[in-house]
Amino acid sequence: MSVLTLGFSPCPNDTFIFYPLVHGKVPTGGTSFLERLEDVETLNRLALDGSLDISKISCHLLGHIRDDYLLLRSGGALGRGCGPLVVARRRFDPRELRGKRLALPGRYTTASLLLRLFDPALDSLVFMPFHEIMGAVKRGEVDAGVIIHESRFTYREEGLHSIIDLGEWWERETGQPLPLGGIVARRDLGAKTLLTVERALRESVLYARAHPKAALTYIRAHSQEMSDEVCAAHINLYVNRYTVELDPDGETAVMTLLERAEAAGVIPRSSRQLFIS
Repeated sequence: MSVLTLGFSPCPNDTFIFYPLVHGKVPTGGTSFLERLEDVETLNRLALDGSLDISKISCHLLGHIRDDYLLLRSGGALGRGCGPLVVARRRFDPRELRGKRLALPGRYTTASLLLRLFDPALDSLVFMPFHEIMGAVKRGEVDAGVIIHESRFTYREEGLHSIIDLGEWWERETGQPLPLGGIVARRDLGAKTLLTVERALRESVLYARAHPKAALTYIRAHSQEMSDEVCAAHINLYVNRYTVELDPDGETAVMTLLERAEAAGVIPRSSRQLFIS
């Protein structure tokens, strides 16, 4: 039996879909997984270093590691109405963001890429863990912050205001769903193993959706500060048909994001095949 390292975040959508895979609820073709739960930017950096066989990453990072990793067609976070928000203590026009100190949840997050695509002139950037951003905005340590994950459900309770929804902006610009994150696997695992993992991951997502209560204890163990309502909202928003399997629309959205990032000079250009044949 082969053992592969698998990285994903403690966010409810990830623990929900990976629970069946790492707890033997679906066939894995004789492969077992050594799980590592980290925040998304830590996972990005681990994948950048080539430290994990399989990992959840930001789609932004995909542009930096596609020589070594392929994108699996299941397990990703794509959709509509699920994008990062720029929030502040008071309402103001998004054009006023120029010159302001902006907090971002990591250099390689898709949130960071979207902000740069939205306005390349925004250059007073402060990187910090995503769960620290709302506090930094509230305390006035930064003028605004880009929030992700469960923060989009709770920022109003913190007295903050949305300045711009970067997901809505992306959808207006492209007409496509927003590719936030995906699951990558090392190319050198070989086609047979890659296809086995991709199938097992798809089965894991299907199992999770068919048995939504099976992973509750696992989810709660990794999201202790989140209410049950926020956990449920998080899963409902980020686990959708694209999580089961990328269709051509989803694949096009990923390619569009990478092409725009290439054109903006944010990621290196590449002609490598992105998906398993």
